[in-house]
Amino acid sequence: MNEVREGGATHRPHQGSRLAIVILAAGKGTRLRSRRAKALHEVGGKTLLAHVIASAEKIVAPADIYAVVGHQADRVRAAVAHTGISFVEQAEQRGTGHAVEAAKDAIAGYENIIVLSGDAPLVSSQTIEELWQFHQAQGAAMTLTSAEPEEPTGYGRIVRGSPDSHEVTAIVEQKMLAPGQHAIREVNMGMYAFRTAALLRHLGRLAPDNPHAELYLTDMAHVLSAAGERVVAFRTDDASELLGANTIAELVALDARLRTATARRLMDSGVTIFRPETCVIDSEVEVGPDTVIDPFVQLLGHTRVGSDCRIRSYTVIENCTLGNGVIVRQSCVLAESTVADGADIGPFARFRPGCEIGEMVHVGNFVEVKKSKLAKGVKAGHLAYLGDSEIGAATNIGAGVITCNYDGVKKHLTRIGAGSFVGSDSTLVAPLTVGDGTYIGAGSCITKDVPADALAVGRARQVTKEGWAAARRAKHPPKEQVDSKSRRAS
Repeated sequence: MNEVREGGATHRPHQGSRLAIVILAAGKGTRLRSRRAKALHEVGGKTLLAHVIASAEKIVAPADIYAVVGHQADRVRAAVAHTGISFVEQAEQRGTGHAVEAAKDAIAGYENIIVLSGDAPLVSSQTIEELWQFHQAQGAAMTLTSAEPEEPTGYGRIVRGSPDSHEVTAIVEQKMLAPGQHAIREVNMGMYAFRTAALLRHLGRLAPDNPHAELYLTDMAHVLSAAGERVVAFRTDDASELLGANTIAELVALDARLRTATARRLMDSGVTIFRPETCVIDSEVEVGPDTVIDPFVQLLGHTRVGSDCRIRSYTVIENCTLGNGVIVRQSCVLAESTVADGADIGPFARFRPGCEIGEMVHVGNFVEVKKSKLAKGVKAGHLAYLGDSEIGAATNIGAGVITCNYDGVKKHLTRIGAGSFVGSDSTLVAPLTVGDGTYIGAGSCITKDVPADALAVGRARQVTKEGWAAARRAKHPPKEQVDSKSRRAS
């Protein structure tokens, strides 16, 4: 395993024990009433499975993480392929015990494994680490994670050898509880550590003795205990951390927990968020201190916002990087772009993917920018489309300017030099190069390159015919006048 950094501290690999983490992610999400694989449902801006992987990879290297996939396996693989983890396919989904059985060849070379649920996005690396340390200290064949939630109904109960003992003899599902067991509040939270050799030696003893005829990993507690192996329970204080989602309502509740935690993390670091309950901030978003976020803002994906920024209401920023001192005014939509220090954006501006906005740039009302580079101090105040363009420093773009980048087959580049002035309602037909210090007359259609320090005017000559309109009205009076004369005559 590689060194992993968390919260500024360095965690070195555990010596003397090879550890793998197996994440169970083969489920269909039937109880969610969804055709989508359960692991692909999103909370906090990324899939349930991606959250679990993010915590797991702080404990072991990605190569030692195995996701067991089944339903929509190809889609699940594609969704998290960027993490570098390994995959095991459970072609037929016959329970959690069967899922681990599908992974037995992959895990056989490890001394220990930890099994996580792919639909428990709140699980933290700290809890996984504490389980691992407890498992080693106890020298157990199986360590399960338990908690005492406010409402234990629906969870399997932990049956211990004695009240003050770590030893577990069985996990009893809600439907199978004996009359004296309903008072047990300690429940199984679905996260386990195993000594691999003991697990694989007894895995074949699991039996489908349940209404669904499936193999349940929970039954390993009884199997191993009956075989004389040590089975213990690690109790966590935060039952909510291991919650999954079996309904859309529960999924939305998990999303709210994650977003609330993200907002709290940002505010604790010096970010002001007015009405955080109205904002949608994904879990991986980072924001610098002294930035102010107004109500109803969305910060999505891997967005990074610097210090001393102001993000006004109804703005949506997705996978963007903003420098320091940036102002994004009301109702802007920014995607997959970078914005340098001191830029002033909006209101009602849109950045499509691939924009590089320089320092002190102003992009104003109803300006759309796509795959363009705007150098320091460029101004485009209103009603412009800048697509596939490179605009030099301190150039002014007038209202209604359009870079015509598409000829019906290919996109072409427009280059405008530094210190230039492009008059309002001008049309620049790419491919085109406009030199430094040029002037483009308002209303021009520019189809040829313009050298530096030149004036380019590309519009039809105005013709004025005095008295023409009056003569036409006399010859062809408006319909209203004809109707009025007819009514008077009658």
